[in-house]
Amino acid sequence: MKCRLYLVSIFVFLLTGLTGCDSDDDAFDAGTDGPDTAEVPVQHELGDAVAGRDVFRFATFGNEFFWTDAIRLQEGVLATDFTPLDALTLGLSVDFDALDSATQDALRAELATDLSPANAPMLNDVNTTLQLISANAVIGLAPKDTSGDGIIDIAAGDKTGATCALCHTITDESIFNMPDGGSIGSRIDGPAPHVLDFGGLVALGTNSRAFYPVLQLALDATGGATLGRAPTGLTEDSTEAEVDAYLTNRDFYPVGMFDDTVDGNGDPMHNMPLFRQDLAFPFGSEGAISRLDNFSNLVYTALLDPTNITSAGGRAFLTTLGGTAIGNEIVDDYLEVLAATGVSGFPFVIANPPADPIAAGTEEFPLGVRVDNTMLINMNAYLFGLAAPPGTDGDAAAGARGRQLFRTVGCTDCHNVDQSRFVPPFIVAMEEIFPGDDPVVLLPERTPPLNPILDTPGNIVENPINIFDDKMAVVNASLRGLERGTALPLLLDLARKPVFLHDNSVATLNDLLDPARGDTAPHPFFLSDPAQRADMIDFLESLEAAN
Repeated sequence: MKCRLYLVSIFVFLLTGLTGCDSDDDAFDAGTDGPDTAEVPVQHELGDAVAGRDVFRFATFGNEFFWTDAIRLQEGVLATDFTPLDALTLGLSVDFDALDSATQDALRAELATDLSPANAPMLNDVNTTLQLISANAVIGLAPKDTSGDGIIDIAAGDKTGATCALCHTITDESIFNMPDGGSIGSRIDGPAPHVLDFGGLVALGTNSRAFYPVLQLALDATGGATLGRAPTGLTEDSTEAEVDAYLTNRDFYPVGMFDDTVDGNGDPMHNMPLFRQDLAFPFGSEGAISRLDNFSNLVYTALLDPTNITSAGGRAFLTTLGGTAIGNEIVDDYLEVLAATGVSGFPFVIANPPADPIAAGTEEFPLGVRVDNTMLINMNAYLFGLAAPPGTDGDAAAGARGRQLFRTVGCTDCHNVDQSRFVPPFIVAMEEIFPGDDPVVLLPERTPPLNPILDTPGNIVENPINIFDDKMAVVNASLRGLERGTALPLLLDLARKPVFLHDNSVATLNDLLDPARGDTAPHPFFLSDPAQRADMIDFLESLEAAN
């Protein structure tokens, strides 16, 4: 373990009364600028960044058939008269530059009104929603000319898929910003849209049951036990209304979060930024993936089209990950759900097996297939070079004091002071990042190097602290032969972030640093003096990378 005595630093910090020390800069002459580690990230292949931008923004690799014919998102848009104002309320954003000038002028005029149906008819009309999607203006929802007539018109039968931009692009809000919702303006790729209600988006489809393996499930193989924020899980017999109730319950599926595992575990995590990925390593909050292109491939072959788990490779992936009984039950139940809801022609994702069958099941081919590799490598280049947002201009003196605190009270045991350096690549073990973790063994033996499946019991109703480990219970860094724990995030764009830790369990940076959370809470690193917390926050929100 290379966490550099993380907890020891914390407890020494608390026991020596450092929180009550003199805050004058002279008290902080000593300090470090980051952990002393010889580890370096793996080398990535980089392609054409300009082409990679289009992959990031518009590539679906065929998942438009899943979102249109399985989830039936377009059908839900029509069935609910889903207007552009509804889309903004759901946290979706509109790329104003993608619209023709006449539409731009009409929207500007309506946005200057009270937005009522009488004064803003376009913004209150579902047909405008269809028009915006067809224009490729609703960020992250990419229309495709599936009819082959050379014209994209989803009202005429073309289909809509999901892209990386859905969870990793915002706008500059230059035209309009919906309070606690999406915005209209020019695209800014990379930052996380903290307002995106992904659960609500899936529930908008008329067949949200098709998202079955990415929901929180109760399985026969577990005796009906369930793992996640909800006290009870869903089954193959759950109704559409029951699935929608889970997806739209913000205690169970909070806004700004996305469940990125097809394991039946309810573990949505907060959307992460995708700028300056040359500074990030490894990928995924649990540190399971060593290369960005491999992470992207997993997103497209499993998460944006989960029907791929019904393939031979998908079944092998799930049975290896969760055990034979659980893995097979999830796949078999999913096939039952798809049949019951009339979904056919799956899997939809356009992907190919490796030339060497031995490579199936590896990080490059976790479900036995990989989407177009050139496109993944091109997207690597775009995301490596994508500029990070600047930090805030706060109180310079407070920021300087916060920087000195950061260097001297233990933060640099894990984090760098200079955010232009790549993130330290080690995994912080669960018992160190979460001292209150007291897991039970759910599955004692898995194929090496996978760790046993461990979970600290509890959910957001019974014990909200005990959801921190849910993301790492099944999928964790043991996929790379490492310990169960969490990877270190980029400390950038923090002023925009409304909640903290990957599980949304801490409301503000001040709360994160407040000892009132208790020394067994996740990330138990505290400053007792409110003035010192304010200085540290000023420093953290000012952090930026050299672009």
